[in-house]
Amino acid sequence: MKRARVLLLSLGLLGVSALAAPRLVPLPTPPVTDLPELQPEPPRPQPLAPLLPLDVAPAPTPRPSPTPAATYRPSDPLWPRQWNLAAIRMPGAWGQLAGTGRGAPVTVAVLDTGYVSTPELAGRLVNGYDFVSDAARAGDGDGRDRDASGVGEAAYHAEVIGNLIGAAHDGRGMAGINPRARMVQVRVAGQDGLVDPQDLADGIRWAAGLPVAGAPVNPYPARVLNLSLYADFIPLTGCDARIQAAVDAVTARGVLVVAGAANDGADAAGYSPAGCQNVLTVTSVSEGGQRPGYANWGRTVALAAPGGERGRGILASSVTGPGGERSPDGTSLAAPHVSGVASLLFGLKPTLTPAQVSGLLTRTATPFPGGRCDSDARKTCGAGTLNAEAAVRAVLAPSPTGTLRPAGLR
Repeated sequence: MKRARVLLLSLGLLGVSALAAPRLVPLPTPPVTDLPELQPEPPRPQPLAPLLPLDVAPAPTPRPSPTPAATYRPSDPLWPRQWNLAAIRMPGAWGQLAGTGRGAPVTVAVLDTGYVSTPELAGRLVNGYDFVSDAARAGDGDGRDRDASGVGEAAYHAEVIGNLIGAAHDGRGMAGINPRARMVQVRVAGQDGLVDPQDLADGIRWAAGLPVAGAPVNPYPARVLNLSLYADFIPLTGCDARIQAAVDAVTARGVLVVAGAANDGADAAGYSPAGCQNVLTVTSVSEGGQRPGYANWGRTVALAAPGGERGRGILASSVTGPGGERSPDGTSLAAPHVSGVASLLFGLKPTLTPAQVSGLLTRTATPFPGGRCDSDARKTCGAGTLNAEAAVRAVLAPSPTGTLRPAGLR
C-alpha cells in the first residue's frame, strides 16, 4: 500500500523539495457565484476567430483534397518556444481546419487538483465539483462541495493541463491544442497530491454526466476526460475495480478516458487508471522522441506524446508561475496532448466512438526514431508519437466504404 506518494504525474512539479513536507499555501478562492459557466468568449483584442489562419487566406471553395498544404501558426508570444506542439505536427492539423468553419466545440473534463481562474480559458472554463471526501486532506475546511478550486502548492497542475488542451489563440500567452475546447475542472486530488480511489471513481462518473450520490448532476458533461494522475492507497498490482467500473460506465456513454502512464519508470499495467481497460494510456517522449527515464512503459501504453525532461519541459501559461509561465515535465503533460487532439476529432465527427478515436490516434502515430522509444525492447511506448496532422486528415478522409475503420481499445 502506498500512502505517502505524490500522485501528480509531472516529474518535479514541486521542485527539489518534493520529498520533504511542502509548505502548502492555499490559493485565493474566487466566489463560486462569479465563475464563468461556458458562456461565449468575450471579445478579444484580435477579432479573428479561433483556428483562423494568420498567414494563409481561406480557400474560396472547398478543397478537393483533404490534405491542404497550408499550415497555421498562432501569434501567441509563447508559441515559438512550444516545441511540443511542433513535435505532434499541430500546425498541419490547424491548417486543415483554419477558415473552414469545421469543428464544433467539445467539452473536456480535467480531473486533477482543481479550478484555477485563467485568462487563457476565459468564457470556456467551469468550476466543476470538489470530490475530495477527506476534509483533513482537502485543505479547504470541508469535504466534498460545489467549489472545485485548487488548494496548495500543486494547484497549478490542473491549470497548465487545461491550458495545454485549450488555451485561446488570441495573441497573448500560449497556444492551446484546441482553442474552441470547453473545460470543466473536477477536483479529485487533496492538497497533498493524493487521490483516493473512490473519489476518482465518483469524479469520473460525474464528469461524464452520470449521477453520483450527494452531488448535483453535472450540467456540462464532457466527451473527453483527462486523468494526469493515478490512485493512491491501493497496491500497484492492477486496475482498481471501482475505477474500472467507472471507466466502463462512461465509455458506454461515448466518453473517452485519457490517462498519463505515471512517472516511476515502471510497467504502467499496475496503475489505476493507466492499467485499466477502455483507457487510452499515454507515456512521455522527449524532444528527440525517446522515453525519458521517469516515464512508465509497457503493454497498456497505447501511444506517446511530448512530456519533456528536466531542463526541457512543456511550456505553459500559469497565473502563479514566475513571469506567468511554467515548464514542468512528466506524463502529466503527455496525456493532455492526446486529450486535446481527441477533442478536435470529436468536434469534427461527433458520431465517433471512444474506440474509433483511440484507433485513429494510434494508427496515425509517428513511428519512433529507429522503430522504438527505448533501447530496452521490454520498455515499449505503444504505437508511436501522437501525430495531430495525420489524425485530423484521417477524420476528414473517410474510408472507401464511407465509415471509419473500427479499432478497439485494450
